[in-house]
Amino acid sequence: MVHGPGLKKPMANNGLTDMKSARSNKYNLRIRCNVLIGALLLALGGCAAPPPPPPVKDVDLSWPLPPEAPRIRYVQDLSSREDIGGGDKTLSLADTILGKEKDDSSFERLRKPYGVSVDRSGRVLVTDTGWGRVVVFDEANNKFSFWGDSGKGALRKPAGITSDSLGRVYVTDAQDNRVVIFGPDGTFLSAFGKKGELDTPVGVVVNEALGRIYIVDSRHHRIAVFDMSGNQISSFGERGDAPGEFNYPTNMAIDREGRLFVVDTMNFRIQVFDPEGALLKTFGQTGDARGQFARPKGIAIDSDGHIYVVDAAFNNFQIFDSKGRLMLFVGTMGPQPGQFWLPAGAYIDENDRFYVADQYNHRIQVFQYLKEQAVPAAADGES
Repeated sequence: MVHGPGLKKPMANNGLTDMKSARSNKYNLRIRCNVLIGALLLALGGCAAPPPPPPVKDVDLSWPLPPEAPRIRYVQDLSSREDIGGGDKTLSLADTILGKEKDDSSFERLRKPYGVSVDRSGRVLVTDTGWGRVVVFDEANNKFSFWGDSGKGALRKPAGITSDSLGRVYVTDAQDNRVVIFGPDGTFLSAFGKKGELDTPVGVVVNEALGRIYIVDSRHHRIAVFDMSGNQISSFGERGDAPGEFNYPTNMAIDREGRLFVVDTMNFRIQVFDPEGALLKTFGQTGDARGQFARPKGIAIDSDGHIYVVDAAFNNFQIFDSKGRLMLFVGTMGPQPGQFWLPAGAYIDENDRFYVADQYNHRIQVFQYLKEQAVPAAADGES
């Protein structure tokens, strides 16, 4: 079976345990689903957690394990201002009133990241449900900042995040049931989501060629489609488990052809649609075996069309080819590089860097997809 360029089906010791007995008992499944529904809507609450793991330097990790050629390489963690070289930060009026100090290290660190994206200038944008804000890592300018802490753009439970070619940043607020749009400098521009129009919006992507904003409308079990002015123009999906239906979907990715990859979380599958909402394919099912899902959350697509799915219960991410066949998986539970604790959102940038929001480790983990090198053609007269 072909599994895509350079990525092969994982061996049994790569971090996921095969299920030796099928969980077919309806009672157990019902209990499991009830527990997941409670946790599904993002684990967006603000439970306290232990301090983040100590910083790790000079780590050389790649997957799969030797002797196979590496295809995923660990790059770094982002968890605090120190990870981008420090730099001054400006406190908001609210933080000043609350007594925050510039040297308060707890203020300069992620609390509970959920969503992650990267804008055209290379800034890493993180929705943090612990802070109730967007956290911005601007490595090029050594700046660490917060957006959405006051005024019309104040956020309560930011979840999904993306940006467009003009630098505008779109953030879903799962508690206020709206989408907030910021300018490149974090200035509030506008918001949309009329009363009753959205219920727990999570994932968000933009198709600028079509002038559309797609929102995962989780509790309405559908994808809501808006124009660039924030007017709803259509939607697709309803609650159910038939193809094209949803059961508490959460996150979404868009590829270069405008296809939408939706994490249908409580149906334990990925559904793929064209830009008009026509179903193209589905893959995945519940279970503990390789290639199955327990609590799928984040999703991203690399430049070769591989599909990365983060699973919060497995504490890993799995990589599938375009047909939905498992190629590789990375991760176990823990605080070290390449380990996770209830990971959530994901993103791949234009350089094939893969970002994972590692919620209870209070960090973003960054990996690099290593494309297979093409073999140069032989010159004339060579064999």
